[in-house]
Amino acid sequence: MALSSEERDTFERLTKELEDAQHKFELADRYYDGAQRLEQMGLAIPEHLMKFTVIANWCQIAVDAIHERLKRKGFRFPGQESGDDELWRLWTANQMQTKARLGDLDALIFSRSYNCVGTNEKNPNLPLITTESPREMITERNPRTGAVSAAAKVYEVVNGQPTRGTLYLPHTTIWLTRDDGQWQEDARDDHGLGVVPVVPKFNRRRLTVPSHRTLQGQSQMEPVIPLVDSAARSLTNAQVAQETHAVPQRGVMGAAKGDFVDANGKPLPVWEAYFGAVWALQNKDAKTFQFDASEMSNFERMINLYARLASGVSAVPAAYFGLAADDAASADAIRSRESRTNKVSELKQEDFGESDAETLRIALLFRDRRVGSDADRIETLWYDPATPTKAQHADAVVKLVQAKILPIKGAWEELGYGAEKMRRYAQFMREQSADPTLEQIARDLNSDAAGSQ
Repeated sequence: MALSSEERDTFERLTKELEDAQHKFELADRYYDGAQRLEQMGLAIPEHLMKFTVIANWCQIAVDAIHERLKRKGFRFPGQESGDDELWRLWTANQMQTKARLGDLDALIFSRSYNCVGTNEKNPNLPLITTESPREMITERNPRTGAVSAAAKVYEVVNGQPTRGTLYLPHTTIWLTRDDGQWQEDARDDHGLGVVPVVPKFNRRRLTVPSHRTLQGQSQMEPVIPLVDSAARSLTNAQVAQETHAVPQRGVMGAAKGDFVDANGKPLPVWEAYFGAVWALQNKDAKTFQFDASEMSNFERMINLYARLASGVSAVPAAYFGLAADDAASADAIRSRESRTNKVSELKQEDFGESDAETLRIALLFRDRRVGSDADRIETLWYDPATPTKAQHADAVVKLVQAKILPIKGAWEELGYGAEKMRRYAQFMREQSADPTLEQIARDLNSDAAGSQ
């Protein structure tokens, strides 16, 4: 079956938008890796001075400080006290613990990533869940409902051109091959589910796409990039200044060319003449002089200023950018400095968690061909993004249990135990309560207490 004109138009429109965004993605990739070039700042730097280039990779710090705080521990249906075993099995059986973290990283770097659900030919009871790069996939939304109405993926690039593609529609998934510059249909799956099995995960999404952007979402690095460029300029200038102004410059007037030769009459190398401890001059009237070394602290002040500004726009403590605090910070002070970072991480958990929950809803639909009404309220469970010590966290949880604010299972969840660990611990408690030896000891203790009264 060949592509219809409407299907072909949809695929070509989506792939054109994806192609237009590649330059933006490439630039974000370079900034995250610290591989951007100074020409991007508009500087005319001679080639022989490029060796002095220094990049302060604050873009990676701004991303990783948030990414390190995002870790899932399970999923649950409404009304459940702890994570649901079956949802967690669907997730972990597809290695999504690792893949989802990679998707989170791409969303922070590129402003978006995607989860994709498909049929698992080897095991129909286990839908296939994957995480897709925004460099290969793009979605289109219904302007009225906001639901994904179509998605496209292109991959297997040969000579700069993708050779394979997939078009995702609400009732059909179509696989394509590029032949002589034209996309031809290979196969299609008329699943009839009524939903596009692709779930976008946006970072800093807006209600509408701003006019100066090609795609929805914003990279976590975007506010930091101008400051990274400015810091790179200062660091590069400091490198050059170290070579030319950071040490005293010496000069001599009245010296002859023959004053700078060795014992055999051969001219001394430039470095040996400059660093020579003793200068012997034939001309008694020759004068030597020295320029004082330049003060380099102005570079330090500017870089510290950029670090503070980067901290402000990224919600990451200044210490992460190498700016040492003047005080010996207490644990409370450290938590206070990280409070905004933790809050931003919690907001990311809400946004990314909804995408994960939607992914599992579609996976259940693929497996069961229907989902219950409670699936609309699947909740993603996360570890606490804050960084207290384990002892502090455990102490706080124990106090909540003692005050009867938290049940035992709730305490396990607060301590970060996953669904499988909580299931095993519950089994241990049941076995312990059914131990006849322990029951006899408890009865003996009770009888002794009654006798003493």
